[in-house]
Amino acid sequence: MSAHAGNAGGNTGGPAELLRRRVADDPSSPLVTFYDDASGERVELSARTFDNWVAKTANFLVDGLAAEPGTRAVLVLPPHWQTAVWLMACWSAGIVAEPVDPGTVRERAAAAPAGPRAEPGAEPRAEPRAEPAGPDEPYILAAAQEVLADVLADEVLAGGAEEIVGLSLHALGGPLTECPPGVTDYSAEVRSYADRFVADAEVTPETPAISVTKATLSGAELVAAGRAAAGKWELDARDRLLVDRSFATLDGVLTGLVAPLISGASVIIQRNFDKATLDRRLTMEHVTMVAGVPGWNDESGDPHRLT
Repeated sequence: MSAHAGNAGGNTGGPAELLRRRVADDPSSPLVTFYDDASGERVELSARTFDNWVAKTANFLVDGLAAEPGTRAVLVLPPHWQTAVWLMACWSAGIVAEPVDPGTVRERAAAAPAGPRAEPGAEPRAEPRAEPAGPDEPYILAAAQEVLADVLADEVLAGGAEEIVGLSLHALGGPLTECPPGVTDYSAEVRSYADRFVADAEVTPETPAISVTKATLSGAELVAAGRAAAGKWELDARDRLLVDRSFATLDGVLTGLVAPLISGASVIIQRNFDKATLDRRLTMEHVTMVAGVPGWNDESGDPHRLT
C-alpha cells in the first residue's frame, strides 16, 4: 500500500485540483444533481458534500483496497452521481479510471448462450477483447448491482480483477441486496473512511487519469480537454447543464463532470430518460443547456443551449 500522508499539493493542475477550487470558491451551491426516471429518485450534492464522498472513496481505494498511483480501476457503472464520485476519487489517488458502459456487458452476456458450446476438455474459444483495455496487471473492478451477475460471469472483465466492488446505487445508501463471495460491498464499507483525503506525492498532473475511447489521458490532458470543451460550449457559472450520456466516452466524462467543474456550472445527470418529465424538469431545475437528451441533440454533438 502507498502511504498518502504526503504533499497535499501533489496533484496541482490535475482534475482533483478542480474540485478543491470549487469547494473553496462555492462549497454550498449544487454541483451534481441526479435523476433516475425509473425509480423517481432525485439526489442533489453540493461541492462540499461531493468532495466528502470523493475523499471517503479515495481513502477506501487506498487504505481498503491497497491501490497505488498507476493502479487501474475498471468502472462498470451507469450515469450516476456515484460514478462521478468514483472517477474523481480515482483521479485524486492517481488511479487510472477505465469506465465501461454496463449495456456493453449486458449485450455480451445476452449473446453468450448463442455461441457454439465448447467440447469437454477443449481450449476455450478466443473472444475479441472489449474491456478492459490496457496492460494485463491486476486491477480493481467496480460494478453496479444491476449488472454485477453479468460482470462476474464475464471472464474478460472479472478474470483479471484483484478486487471486485459492488455498488448498490441505492437512493438511501443501502447495501447490496446480496453480496456474492469475493465481492466487497461499497455502501457497507465506504462510510467508515475519513472524509478528508491527502494525495500521495507521486500523483502529479502527468499521472495517467483515464482510459476512454481507446485513448489514455493524463490528468493535465484531461483538464486541458475540459477547458477546451467549456470554452467551445461557452459554459459558465450561470449554467445548469442536463446530461444524459454514458461516462464510458470522453464526451460523457467532459459534459458530466470535468467541464462543469472548470466553468463553475452545475450538472444534472439523468438516466432511464422519461420524455414525459422533460419539460417540467427543464423548468424546475432552471436548465440552460442539454447534452445527449433524445430529441435535443445538437448536430455537432455539442451540448445544446436553450433559448
